[in-house]
Amino acid sequence: MSSMIDPRHRARRVAAERRFRLYGAAALVIATALLAYLLLDIVRKGYPAFYHHRAEIAVTVPAGEFEETALLKESWRALFPEATSRADRKKANSLLSASAVDEFKALLAASMPAAGTTIRFAASLSDTADLYLKGQRASGADPAMMDTLASRTAITRHFAWHFLENGDSREAEVAGLRGALIGSLYAAAVAMAIGLPLGIGAALYLEQFAPKNRWSKIIEININNLAAVPSIIFGLLGLAIFINMFGLPRSTPLVGGMVLSLLVLPTIIIATRAALRSVPPSIREAALGIGASEQQAVFHHVLPVALPGILTGTILALARAFGETAPLLMIGMVAFIADVPSRLTDAAAVLPVQIYLWSDLPELTYQSKTAGAIIVLIVVLFLLNGAAIYLRKRYERRW
Repeated sequence: MSSMIDPRHRARRVAAERRFRLYGAAALVIATALLAYLLLDIVRKGYPAFYHHRAEIAVTVPAGEFEETALLKESWRALFPEATSRADRKKANSLLSASAVDEFKALLAASMPAAGTTIRFAASLSDTADLYLKGQRASGADPAMMDTLASRTAITRHFAWHFLENGDSREAEVAGLRGALIGSLYAAAVAMAIGLPLGIGAALYLEQFAPKNRWSKIIEININNLAAVPSIIFGLLGLAIFINMFGLPRSTPLVGGMVLSLLVLPTIIIATRAALRSVPPSIREAALGIGASEQQAVFHHVLPVALPGILTGTILALARAFGETAPLLMIGMVAFIADVPSRLTDAAAVLPVQIYLWSDLPELTYQSKTAGAIIVLIVVLFLLNGAAIYLRKRYERRW
């Protein structure tokens, strides 16, 4: 039979298959290259946000009472004895961070040195001086004064813990992500606390107990359609119900989490139903055959076997909720919030909205902070997706 195949036809089929494989490999290479370029560009722009520069100042503690701010600024101006005019002194003072005073006060509060002792204090530099040292010469810092500073004192590089520990601020050099990160965690926790039991319960009923009639089909179609609805629609729904109807406070993780629970609910239902369908029917039939009730067969036998798939779908839904912006903008979580939330009802920002706010600010420092916040968000999403992959591989069963 093979001898009857036209050799030219066979050659064309082989060539077509090779072209198809070549197109697939080319598409994979292009997609990988574009993704790598995007990630490298984000890392290149965001890396400077994770470190900052400090300059050592020799501070001599005077006898008697003294004011910390005046002492620090006097010691700083001693580095620039030639700065006698008001303009030069202003330029010199602009190189010192506004947070340096608080750092100096904290240092003295932790261990007050004896009078007459000279201590070496590493003071944070301002955002303009810090950007200059990071290679952005158009930062606004005076090049001659920066060269003078570098020649007269040691300038060291430190990890920018304030970027992760501080809340948002009008001062670019001290603005941080802690408030937005905690707000995102609070909102995601509320979303999971509401969406997880409702989603699993609805999926169990539809898949295991609901009669297969027209009404159940309509519900299934609507759930599938809701999974494809734009996320901003859920924001409008939350604005109309939770805020306008029930009068809940705006810009809070509680309302944000409730809106996100509506968003992830269809995804959890669909993922749970798919996990339940993957369980062999023989498990349920065997449980019923030995005298178990319908509820016992489902909850004691079917649900535990489907749990890895349910957890995987839930984590993926959580990752989607963690990265959403549009629905949270509709409920007012776009305001400037400097305080770190301590309760679910405190006003808070979330990480995607914080990125959106920083990207619109003109200061150069916020450009690197925006990319740095994107890196933090990507790391969190990678961790969540990695947990989903681990759970699937760890508890996956093949039948």
